[in-house]
Amino acid sequence: MKTLAVALMMVATPVMAQQVNDSNTPLHLMRPAYRIGYGVSSVEQVKQTMDRVLKYIDSETPAKLINGKTGEEVTKWKQIDADTKLKPGGFRLTSYEWGVTYSGVLAAYEATGDDAYRDYVYGRMKFLAQIAPYYKKVYEKNKAIDGNVRRVLEPHALDDCGAICLAMIKASLKDKTLGLNDLIANYSDYVLNKEYRLSDGTFARIRPQYNTLWLDDMFMGIPTVAYMGKYTGDAKYYDEAVKQVLQFAQRMFVKEKGLFRHGWVESMTDHPAFHWGRANGWAILTMCEVLDVLPENHPKRGEVVELLRAHVRGLAALQHHDGFWHQLLDRNDTYLEASATAIYAYCFAHAINKGWIDAKAYGPVAQLAWHAVESSVNEKGQVENVCVGTGMGFDPSFYAYRPVHVMAAHGYGPVIWAGAEMINLLKRQHPKSNDSAVQFYDQEISTDAPIFNVDGSMKF
Repeated sequence: MKTLAVALMMVATPVMAQQVNDSNTPLHLMRPAYRIGYGVSSVEQVKQTMDRVLKYIDSETPAKLINGKTGEEVTKWKQIDADTKLKPGGFRLTSYEWGVTYSGVLAAYEATGDDAYRDYVYGRMKFLAQIAPYYKKVYEKNKAIDGNVRRVLEPHALDDCGAICLAMIKASLKDKTLGLNDLIANYSDYVLNKEYRLSDGTFARIRPQYNTLWLDDMFMGIPTVAYMGKYTGDAKYYDEAVKQVLQFAQRMFVKEKGLFRHGWVESMTDHPAFHWGRANGWAILTMCEVLDVLPENHPKRGEVVELLRAHVRGLAALQHHDGFWHQLLDRNDTYLEASATAIYAYCFAHAINKGWIDAKAYGPVAQLAWHAVESSVNEKGQVENVCVGTGMGFDPSFYAYRPVHVMAAHGYGPVIWAGAEMINLLKRQHPKSNDSAVQFYDQEISTDAPIFNVDGSMKF
């Protein structure tokens, strides 16, 4: 009986699977357990993510007026009075965050040719241009008007005007029929003539300390100055923009790290360096915007390009393996943040597309960053993992514990802008997975491993 039982057991037990080892299995082809995503995106995948975000912000930013007391819609501009308000939505049509969004959506229209992106921007900008003269009449009689419109008529800070003016200049350069000239003149007058400055002319604030530089103000002011050069044809604006970039960098760029500090106070003996992610994003985005319009023969152009390259090297070295960057860039115990990551994805891709940095070195950085950005967009089209508005601090706790929220407006423009430039990058370059790693090539190659000549050039 014992013999029969053993025989039956042997029949019932399946043959053990062959053991995987180095001799019988190409282990290097095993799929890694990526948490976010890896590989080369397709243009279609990128646009699907962008479209989802556009649909969401379209629903959350109505271009309508209501009576603040009755809630009824105001459709005739002559009826605008002190009680007339912009219809509330999830985001503000006149904020600096939405100035960034307008620029990002304009870039998406250029990259995709999809009229929905153009119509989003043009429709809201024309709406603001149409209602402004009527609100101005009310404002002259009664100062108590909707604050979101008041900042259009009478800006009091770079945050009120720089980013949205920049986007309006871009739109007007594409379509002169939008009627934005008066708004651009009013906004740019503040940036050029009214913003507080240090004695050498650098944009500054008097908070939180007297004569403080905020890295954020590079983007809130300098690109508008540069684009005024293109808008007016006057080269003095290019000179001023470059001067501002270099004077900010002189005080705020930490060369040994390749990063910018967030704040600088004139009266300080020591200058603490807290490398906040989104502020570094504003800095590199500023350089991209300035270089886009700065004449090739400008005597200081090379200095701006080299500053951008140094910043790129510093940022690339700190990218997390899931594609994000940390809230404090050089402190990996702080959280992974999406808005800074989106800005870097755009800037790296854009710098490659413009030929300022090497695609082979930094294309994979941009692609990995896009996977991180994409993972932060939920099914509704909301952008998650975005730090809320942030002032300036001189201790790590201030930055490390800043909240994140899907209604933080800072993430939406950068995500669409990053997607637009990724589409341009995917169309211009020829990224491939080679031996499981993302590689960027300037020509189409076989999916098989490429063969190289002895001098390092590739055989096609």
